[in-house]
Amino acid sequence: MEYSAAYRLADEIRASEEYRTYHALKESVMGDETVAALIREYRKMQISLQMNVMAGKENDPEEVQRFSALSGLLFAKQEVSQFLLAEMRLQQAMADIMKIVTDAAGLELQLPG
Repeated sequence: MEYSAAYRLADEIRASEEYRTYHALKESVMGDETVAALIREYRKMQISLQMNVMAGKENDPEEVQRFSALSGLLFAKQEVSQFLLAEMRLQQAMADIMKIVTDAAGLELQLPG
């Protein structure tokens, strides 16, 4: 299999507005160690809550409340909010690309839940 098209796609991803916006904001936001630590905690909590849902478990109301409070704190800061939204847009673009590629290969990749 020839990989030149994959390398061109990688170049196009790096040239995309989603990628450039995300990385510009990431450098700025993650430069603040306190904010970076809060974002890491936010991501950890988000994954934990999502995994519980996928496993059919009920989330602890206290954890949901903590996540909600942390989300509110992070999204209240404009630059952090822009960064997290840019991250979501880039993740969505990557998910779309992954779907196109797996469909082309005839693979059925399904996540639980």
